[in-house]
This record gives sequence, C-alpha cells and structure tokens, in this order.
Amino acid sequence: MDIIKELNDLNIGQVLKDVNIKEYTTYKAGGIATALVIPDNVECLIELLKFLKNNNIKHKIIGRGSNLIFNDAGYNGVLIKLDNLNGLDIKGNEIIVGAGYPLIKLATRLSRMGYTGLEFATGIPGTVGGAVFMNAGAYKSDMGYVVKSVKVLTPNYRIKELTNYDMDFHYRTSFLQKNPEYICLEATIILKKGNQDEIMQLIEDRRKRRVETQPLEYPSAGSVFRNPEGDYAGRLIEEIGYKGHRIGDAEVSTKHANFIINTGNAKGEDIKALILEIKAKIKEKYDIDLKVEQEFVE
Repeated sequence: MDIIKELNDLNIGQVLKDVNIKEYTTYKAGGIATALVIPDNVECLIELLKFLKNNNIKHKIIGRGSNLIFNDAGYNGVLIKLDNLNGLDIKGNEIIVGAGYPLIKLATRLSRMGYTGLEFATGIPGTVGGAVFMNAGAYKSDMGYVVKSVKVLTPNYRIKELTNYDMDFHYRTSFLQKNPEYICLEATIILKKGNQDEIMQLIEDRRKRRVETQPLEYPSAGSVFRNPEGDYAGRLIEEIGYKGHRIGDAEVSTKHANFIINTGNAKGEDIKALILEIKAKIKEKYDIDLKVEQEFVE
C-alpha cells in the first residue's frame, strides 16, 4: 500500500512525506515520520481518521510538539497537525478559539486587548488544543480556570460539547488525557476585562524572570516533571547533584534543574534515558515518584 498516494487521493489537505520530526518538536529531536497531514477542516479530519483506522495505520496528533519526545528511530505512521482549525471569535468576555491556534499568540493578543485571565499562558509554547489536553498552566493558574467548554470529536466521530466540569481539569491533567481517543476541536474561554497597562506590565515582568531563570536559548520542552505536593522538582534534582548532568547532547540545565536541554544533536533516546535516570534517583533518595509531564512517543 502506498500510504502517501492514498492520503493524497483523499484530497483532505496538505500531505508531507518522510518528515523530519526535529522540525516539529521543541526538543528538536526525533527521526523521520512516514507522513504528516494537515487537514483542511473538521470534515477532512474525520475522513482522515476513518481512513487511518480502517487501514490500521498508526497516527498521532502533535500540536506544536512542545511536550513530545520521539525516538531517533523515527515514527512509522502518520502525524496530524490541526493548524487549520484556527478560528477566533471574540464575543465580549467569551472567546471561541480553534484547537490549532497558537497559545502564546492567543494569550498575547487578548492581553493586549485588555483581557485578564490568560496572562499565565504568554510563555507557554503549544496550541490551544494541546494546552486544553494537558491543562497547561503557570503562576498558580491553568486552562481549567478559564475554559468554559470544549468542543470535541468523539471516538465514533461525533462532535460533542464538554463542559468545564466534564473536562475534569486537575493539575496538568484533564478528561482528554485520560481519554486520548477524544480530540479537542475548539475551546470556549471566559475572561474579564482588566487594566491593559497592568496586564502588559505583569507579562513583561514574568518574561524578564523567565529569561533570567530558564534556558530559553536551547531547545527544550519546558518543565520535565510535575512539582510534587509541597515541593519543587527542580530543587530535588539540584539536591542530587544533577545540574549539568548529561547523556549525549541531552543535559540537565545549569540554569533550571527541571529543564532538560538539547545542547546540540541530542537523540530522543538520550532525553528519555536522562529523564528516567533522574526519576529513578529521586525515587531512590527521597522515595518520591516524580511524574513526567512529557510524553514518550513510540
């Protein structure tokens, strides 16, 4: 079966062959994927998913690849990006936004318009869909605080609205994480109007702090581990002397111990090995089972 020909024949959007995963993840690591498809719309996405399922073809939706670790052996399947589900409709305090809309772009745009509540997201790379899936957050806030409802595609290809309650948002998790066969299509967000100058000053202060405390000059995927209750993963990693520790070109940042950076040409396998090594050391020394925020894609 010629997958690329079959995908092109579906006429559902852009089809790219033998894509370098490094170009689609923030770690800049990973091998070659068989194909990447960017469906034109929801109907095209449904047609694509039906084709992949009927032909038993492995596939994954990747957003901006900001929490994904692929092996350098590659991905024998189809990656899907929802870039074209990028509508934005602002109705007073209610904002309806597509899953493919970049989160930083959304948060910055709304903040400049004087909306408050999404300031925490101005430094989080990823898409709205990915942020909803992960319940992305920072500065003691997250998507669960602002999302009113989420339009999803169910496993049987129906479009359904899930309320905030249905989404079961908790620290860095949601209904979608526990039910990955559901796909976020768009989110309805509720924000308040605030003082534009104060909002932008807060964002600028936080930006400066990130530059000072995070290794933004290197490819990474942000915080590797969730903070255990009452403590910080970065502090624990620092305590075991792992700042600067490396496997290949994957290194624990000397600036922030809860970041792993790609210092050159790190392999996905190196990053994974380093994460698992840290996890084992923390468990051994403190009997704390650190939870990994990032996903290892096989």
